Amino acid sequence: MTSPALKKKHLRRRKATTPELFLDNPNLYVNRELSLLAFQRRVLEEALDESNPLLERVKFLGILGSNLDEFFMVRVAGLKQQIDAGIQEPGPDGLTPRQQLEAIRAEFAQMLIEAHACRRRLFVDLQRHGIRLLDYSELANGQREHADTYFRETVYPVLTPLAVDISRPFPHISNLSLNLSILIRDPKGREQFARLKVPDSLPQLVPVQSATKRNGRPLSYVWIEQVVQANLHQLFPGMEVLESHLFHVTRDADLDIQELEGGDLLETVEEGVRQRRFGEVVRLKVDSRMPEHALRILQTNLEIEDSDIFRVDGPLALSRLRAVAGIDRPELKEPVFVPGLPEKWTEDGDIFGQIRRGDILLHHPFDSFSPVVDYLRAAARDPQVLAIKMTLYRVGRNSPVVEALLEALEEGKQVAVLVELKARFDEESNIEWARALEREGVHVVYGLPGLKIHGKMALVVRQEGEVMRRYVHLSTGNYNALTAQLYTDVGLFTCDEKVGADATDLFNFLTGYSAKDDYQKLLVAPINLREQFEAMIEREIQHARAGRPARLIFKTNALGDPRVIRLLYQASQAGVQCDLIIRGICCLRPGMPGISDRIRVVSIVGRFLEHSRIFYFHNNGAEEVYLGSSDIMPRNINRRVEILFPIERPSLKRYLREQVLEGYLGDSAKSRQMHADGTYSRTPKPDGEFPVNSQMVLLKSRCSKTST
Repeated sequence: MTSPALKKKHLRRRKATTPELFLDNPNLYVNRELSLLAFQRRVLEEALDESNPLLERVKFLGILGSNLDEFFMVRVAGLKQQIDAGIQEPGPDGLTPRQQLEAIRAEFAQMLIEAHACRRRLFVDLQRHGIRLLDYSELANGQREHADTYFRETVYPVLTPLAVDISRPFPHISNLSLNLSILIRDPKGREQFARLKVPDSLPQLVPVQSATKRNGRPLSYVWIEQVVQANLHQLFPGMEVLESHLFHVTRDADLDIQELEGGDLLETVEEGVRQRRFGEVVRLKVDSRMPEHALRILQTNLEIEDSDIFRVDGPLALSRLRAVAGIDRPELKEPVFVPGLPEKWTEDGDIFGQIRRGDILLHHPFDSFSPVVDYLRAAARDPQVLAIKMTLYRVGRNSPVVEALLEALEEGKQVAVLVELKARFDEESNIEWARALEREGVHVVYGLPGLKIHGKMALVVRQEGEVMRRYVHLSTGNYNALTAQLYTDVGLFTCDEKVGADATDLFNFLTGYSAKDDYQKLLVAPINLREQFEAMIEREIQHARAGRPARLIFKTNALGDPRVIRLLYQASQAGVQCDLIIRGICCLRPGMPGISDRIRVVSIVGRFLEHSRIFYFHNNGAEEVYLGSSDIMPRNINRRVEILFPIERPSLKRYLREQVLEGYLGDSAKSRQMHADGTYSRTPKPDGEFPVNSQMVLLKSRCSKTST
């Protein structure tokens, strides 16, 4: 543990001896937005990877589509706002907002071409396996009749064509909606424009009867928009449909909360969510065959520049490929697995007794999320438990965690919940849960002005005889039972007195008034996390300068904080071996002679989304390991409430270092190595050996069993 005296000593020494200004050179930094696009390219590589099951490859292409949608809604929208505001100041990498936007457009256009080439190959492979995604024009007579009947009975009642004329202005086009621009001719020969939204409330794939079936399941499908296009004459009786073309709109969806002006944060966020659908259009994708006259109508009314228009040959929204990935063909997907449980977890039902016997680590999704729910349910039903305090960032719908909290309230416990309303794109779900909890009498707090509450913590206060004992669950991931099956995260159960005291102090800071600026074991942003985290890196530098072994292993989703990057460059120059496992954004350039030649950066993109944050410090053999919610980004360290917590039980530290961190560093199946120019390449496997898939190694070692 870093003592205050040691921390101050290292800070004084760093300020006095390492003002190395050359480390501010823009050539030493990768642009954040281009680094994020490089991550999307790694997702695309998984769709191209023939070692992945076929429908999993389709899923990765759908994930790529969703990721790129969000990239434009948030990152591109932010750059356009900066340009509109006249901001020309370059970032740490030396690129101005306009230069970044130009580079993004070029990279995205190329990625779009490659993604659709991949899609076409995948569709051919699907057909070889008996899954046919047909164009409406390819349907046999019986299939066409089936599709048209489906249109009349199911689709037609949902559709609302909107005319555009003198009395009816161009309609609002909602974010991420798929639409048809339609040109019709009335009986008097006048041409009119209409818009039709393709319903997203219906299945996007329409099964059609086919002679080829498997176990009675239709294996031929047509996209719903093609069925709609083929039946437009039913929507405009007496009119001639001249042409119709698909288009897809992406809007600025970055929620700007003016907290200081809003008397009620809940109402302010609700209004912000409502306004999001009216954001500026930042991208328009159109059918490659759309003629110029139809495109100009859209461009004029949507007020979008030529450079933000992309022509696409194929489905406009790649995210809709998830409907294809959902087809019930288990032999074309990854094997199902049963997550493991801690040893003797349910043997006697005494969850709190097991935690008292020693800290318990859960590594999801290899370990089940059910112990977290068990912990909260046990707290709800235990007459000795007096209070439960918890942070909620993304819990999802139908949440067993929230149900346990409501049960606790019914059992007479004091329940306090911090709901982060500003969790991007989960605001609506969190608003619903916040209102539901308030209605039942839970103490609900919505966060702090200017700070997102991103830390994950559940505190249970239990009276045990004369002792008031605190049990704490801390995690790198959200309290979301669904994503716990898809994301890799690590959680800890502990009843350590100092951690419990820190958790109590932190909740008091979040729910009340507190100027407390020191914690015994937790590192808390924006209070002490940066100072102590940087001090621990500096301590490793001093070990190296003194000739002692020195090593850092950081696993995180993103690395973009300039101060930490400069420290890592200094660590490399001092002789510290720095192994960085960065899933997404990495603004540091590894492998530069004399600057970062002792820094290695790898990215793991595989079956599960890497989400855990693990920070290892060798510390001359007195190893320290911290887990937490924080990435190494300015927003996390400066503008969020984040928690890093220590792992002190030797067996747990050993597992995290030897099996998790070293396992990822030894991956030769799903790992990519980053180069100094910001590009990535597959990590080569040792000659004569099978590739090592670190996620699958963990799955086999910790899960109960696997089955197909």
